[in-house]
Amino acid sequence: MTAQPSRTEQQPDRQTEPRPGQPGRAQPAKPVRVVSLDEVAPNRRRGGDLRVMLSPTTVGSTCGFMGLAILAPGETISEHYHPYSEEFVHLVCGELEVDLDGVTHTLRPEQSLMVPRHMRHRFRNTGPAEARMVFQLAPLAPKPELGHVDTETPPVPDESHPDIGGGS
Repeated sequence: MTAQPSRTEQQPDRQTEPRPGQPGRAQPAKPVRVVSLDEVAPNRRRGGDLRVMLSPTTVGSTCGFMGLAILAPGETISEHYHPYSEEFVHLVCGELEVDLDGVTHTLRPEQSLMVPRHMRHRFRNTGPAEARMVFQLAPLAPKPELGHVDTETPPVPDESHPDIGGGS
């Protein structure tokens, strides 16, 4: 009877064996970094308090970025679109009206939506409480400054764009 390889021998070495479906050698795992809200400066250029939490700048991501938008009652994130990315949003708390190409949709806690590339969109907190929305965009634009196109004047136009990083 032929001896069976041990469980350890059956497992590929992550640093030397190719990943399934990937040519070449697997790369060593990057160190994990936990990012806290208070580590990221707020950006108010488009309205609200936008925090880019996980990005090429903060964690070395290569395919997208994620953050948190905090909107006080009455605050708006001005209309814009993304020519290279889809945007995924999830409302944690509060209530938002979302304008997608001029059509208004209501977003309530524990609801999510996807904003397709090139679709104009704006977020408004019309409720009585703070709204917190997680957002994720992917893929990254070739250069960070190409990732957002404003279609109306932002509330704080002189503030710099959020530091996403990546691109060339």
